[in-house]
Amino acid sequence: MRAKADSAVLEVALRDCYNGTEQAGLEGFLRGLPGVGAVHLDRSRAVAHLTYNPAQTSPEALHRAIKQAGYDCIESARDPSCCQPGHPKVARNDMPRGHNHQAQAAQVNHSQAATAPGVPDGMDHAAMGHGLSSAAHGHAAMGHADEHAGHGTPDDMLRRFIISAGLTLPLVLFSPIEMPPFGISMGLWGFALGTPVALWGGWPFIRAAWRALRRGEVNMMTLIALGILVAYTYSLAATFVFPGDVFYEAAAMLTTLSLLGHWLEMRARFATGRAVEALLRLAPATARVKRDGQEVELPLEQIRVGDEILVKPGDRLPVDGVVTSGQSYVDESMISGEPIPVAKEPGARVIGGTVNQNGSFSFKATAVGADTALSRIVQMVKNAQASKAPAQRLADQAGKVLVYVALSAGLLTFLYWTLLANQPLVFAITVAVSTIVIACPDALALATPTAITVGVGKAAREGVLFKNATALELTAGVDTVVFDKTGTLTEGRPRLTDLEPFGGFHEADLLRLAASADQPSQHPLAEAIVRAAKAQGLALGEAQNFVSVAGQGIQARVEGREIRIGNHRLMDAAGVEVGGLEPTAAQLAASGKTAMFIAVDGRAAGVVAVADAVRPSALQAVSELQAMGIEPILLTGDNAHTARAVGLQLGISRVIADVLPEDKASKIAELQASGKKVAMVGDGVNDAPALAKAEVGIAIGAGTDVAVETAGVVLVRDNPADVPHSVRLARAVRGKIKQNLFWAAIYNIVALPIAAGGLYHSLGILLKPEFAALAMSASTLMVTLNALLLNRVRFTKT
Repeated sequence: MRAKADSAVLEVALRDCYNGTEQAGLEGFLRGLPGVGAVHLDRSRAVAHLTYNPAQTSPEALHRAIKQAGYDCIESARDPSCCQPGHPKVARNDMPRGHNHQAQAAQVNHSQAATAPGVPDGMDHAAMGHGLSSAAHGHAAMGHADEHAGHGTPDDMLRRFIISAGLTLPLVLFSPIEMPPFGISMGLWGFALGTPVALWGGWPFIRAAWRALRRGEVNMMTLIALGILVAYTYSLAATFVFPGDVFYEAAAMLTTLSLLGHWLEMRARFATGRAVEALLRLAPATARVKRDGQEVELPLEQIRVGDEILVKPGDRLPVDGVVTSGQSYVDESMISGEPIPVAKEPGARVIGGTVNQNGSFSFKATAVGADTALSRIVQMVKNAQASKAPAQRLADQAGKVLVYVALSAGLLTFLYWTLLANQPLVFAITVAVSTIVIACPDALALATPTAITVGVGKAAREGVLFKNATALELTAGVDTVVFDKTGTLTEGRPRLTDLEPFGGFHEADLLRLAASADQPSQHPLAEAIVRAAKAQGLALGEAQNFVSVAGQGIQARVEGREIRIGNHRLMDAAGVEVGGLEPTAAQLAASGKTAMFIAVDGRAAGVVAVADAVRPSALQAVSELQAMGIEPILLTGDNAHTARAVGLQLGISRVIADVLPEDKASKIAELQASGKKVAMVGDGVNDAPALAKAEVGIAIGAGTDVAVETAGVVLVRDNPADVPHSVRLARAVRGKIKQNLFWAAIYNIVALPIAAGGLYHSLGILLKPEFAALAMSASTLMVTLNALLLNRVRFTKT
């Protein structure tokens, strides 16, 4: 997808956005700001991505609006190297000392940068680059960004909890005996200890509730703040205005346990986003670069495309590039998941973030900043974690309704116990506060995003990249997986196996003519013929008037002779009779080889066969899909004999062959029309329309840029076994979402009547506000910990 020329992206970290329901309200508030087109809120990191129109607003204006709404926000740390490389306003050595790099990076316009594959419409390179930037400055910079993105908030919660607990403990200890020390009254004793707890310890909840009221909303913070303030205000009045029982300890315990619950919840929630942090640590802070004949060590953000970078044993590669001299092995497991180091020699591609082994080499930087593979992976993971699944929208709406249900239930409970049950005012207030607090819908708000965040992070570590939550949810629902053959189920590097001359041609002459005609082609089958001819030392001629006919073959003039290489359709269109070669071609195809006819000057000249070895993991992928109840289908442009032979070898019973590239999408549509939920797996440009047409497009081995653009899932490795892995993980995430939503619903159904005093008449059980707060926090924590269990999903190693 292309970014729009009239939009830019600002990323802000929100330091005091505490929970799921508040974040849902904040998301709506941000979307309503003037000039803001789209908002993506990463709930696990409390980071918002705002796509805005620079002609209508500015980062400064957006910051002011957010702060005026009561939020403490900063612009997320990022580095200028992660904007468009080469941009004159971005190069660090062109910037004056003290220049605001973050603000500069945030405002790079979409018209100056093309969006990388996998980045949603509205995300420019400025936004893309924020992830790798922290790593560019080392762990200190990353830690600084994280502090503002969330870790500072749990620390603040912990500090408030410790101090509040220290003040609450003596209050609770002396309350039952009603004999406070120093001879002062219980009211003054409770006021002295309970006031700082309720007003300072409870300030995060009170402040968040006030923010919501200013927006005309109520959320779970409203419920907690209301419970604290009602208990405290009544006690305050009973101390100084009219005689009566006080329950400062209830307000203090409610505050203290709410702080504890939120601290535990946030610690667990931020743990769900650690996959991105792990990716950030892959990039080194500096690199050895050869400039003007000298070796210099430069910060990562100063590396430019075309720089020659020197790599020694044990070094972590800073950016992507191509080896120019030297040899070594590079550990790419952190990117691809493959444990075996990959040999590198001149001409080989290297990836930033991978680790050099024993040798030394130099390479030319081809991608820096936001254009590196690591940066794209980081951004894709962040986009997926910040995206919202369809189930989350329903949960957000249910959470809003539940807040009003809690408020109504609290009011009705108060009226019942005072007017109908004739209970004391303190009793009615206690029950009403418990009812309001226990019904906080935070567990419901976090049920979906925590599972998605953990699942996306787990998948990224295994080399499976989901672009967004919708792709993950759709992957879980597929019942049919359609595989392209070449490069997907096979190695994608065919070799010539047979050449059968016909009509008096000699084998060497026929191979030389065929290879000469095939030279301009980039098709894997043509490349196999050219490689075989060169391996035999044959001198190839120049191909003139070269024409490639999609799905049929090629034709060209070599040394004055008209050469055609292709299938039946190509020969029939040229009026070439190949009947005498059909038995040979059929026999070759039956053994799984791709057989092609060769015609010279309009006469049949022979049959050439090329075989592409099946990937060792393809059989495992097919059998695992079948065990999961998913039907595998082979879709290929090869002839039916060859396709059926490969299908038989892999255990695929349904084979769709002789399909032109432009017809693959229509075949997917036919499957969908029959009620199938289809995932299409491919790796090339020809697969792009089919990838886009399927419910889920899966690009294998990172595919081509076009394939990645149209795919919802990207498999980093060339491993078909990652297809069932991605489905298994998506189904596990869906299962956790259902479990979390079920738990959140059951909790509210059971807890609300108990808190309202439903068991008081029959069993004498009454839930105090502090225990209601503990139950509410426990429900939220259980949802988060349940999502973290997704990290235990195991991928089968191949």
